[in-house]
Amino acid sequence: MKNDKKGPQYRVNEQIRVREVRIVGEGDSQVMPTRQALDMARQQGVDLVEISPNANPPVCRIIDYSKFLYQQKKRAKEMKAKQVKQEVKEIRFGPQTDDHDYNFKLKHAMEFLQEGNKVRAYVFFRGRSILFKEQGEVLLLRFANDLEEYGKVEQMPSLEGKKMFLYISPKKAGVAKKSQQKMDRERREAEAKEAAEQKAEVEAKESIATNGLFANMKGGDEILSKLRGDTEKED
Repeated sequence: MKNDKKGPQYRVNEQIRVREVRIVGEGDSQVMPTRQALDMARQQGVDLVEISPNANPPVCRIIDYSKFLYQQKKRAKEMKAKQVKQEVKEIRFGPQTDDHDYNFKLKHAMEFLQEGNKVRAYVFFRGRSILFKEQGEVLLLRFANDLEEYGKVEQMPSLEGKKMFLYISPKKAGVAKKSQQKMDRERREAEAKEAAEQKAEVEAKESIATNGLFANMKGGDEILSKLRGDTEKED
């Protein structure tokens, strides 16, 4: 058994000087005198490793210490790999940013938040433009409102020197929650689309009648009457 000077240190074998310990194994555990646990470890040719010193009694495992350290490093590596690295992305505005530039930066901010990054937006006041600080605040509040589906405001606009900052953090992974305004807009669009389709169908039937396709057919008047009747029912 070799001590690993890197990473957390664990008490092993004779370094464990409490009266009794809890030994954990595959799905079970038992409390026993520390001396008995040490004897069991020696008989198996492995070590007694204290893994939870603050428990009462301390929790130990009977395992090869090198193998135990390997398992701990592997587990830590796996957990690190699962963690999403979060960065802070900056978006800079002027107090009189035009709509084209605003929309361009808004699109980038949406992408940053969807990737799990934070956004720090700020308005930079150069020289006498500090007189427009209220205009800068309005711009940042508009920015926060346009991003409400993708992130939440951590800090409202605040002036620090010549910069006014706004901090937005991403919402939890998953489908962004739709605002009531967007749901109402989508509903109106769906209704408009359905009405347009119905109108197109009516116009198609009227076009057939207008073109006189049934004028010279036997029973043409009856067919036209039925078509008009169907149209009236749909209206």
